[in-house]
Amino acid sequence: QVQLVESGGGLVQTGGSLKLSCAASGRTFRSYAMAWFRQAPGKEREFVAAISSSGDRLYYVDSMKGRFTISRDNAKNTVYLQMNSLKSEDTAVYYCNADGRIIGGTYYPTAGNWGQGTQVTVSS
Repeated sequence: QVQLVESGGGLVQTGGSLKLSCAASGRTFRSYAMAWFRQAPGKEREFVAAISSSGDRLYYVDSMKGRFTISRDNAKNTVYLQMNSLKSEDTAVYYCNADGRIIGGTYYPTAGNWGQGTQVTVSS
């Protein structure tokens, strides 16, 4: 029953940058591991990045490594995704998930703890 609101998406050219935000409503945000996923038309939702509750452990898919950075501000109840060197294949709706489990470097999302998503479109 965590309320999540993603923002910051938009239209950018290849090579451009965007910073996404996910604002969470709740008193226990500091205890939540958080993650970003994305879903392109006709494709399954896929993992992008995750961050532990304390922010000391970060996880990325290889295709995002070196381009995307996940961070959090627990005082603001917000998790961020800084996206640089964007490619056309990054075009998708980006969602955040709260309070998943990180086991062996894999983030297992909590069902229902998704926002509405924010659209990222990368043009050539």
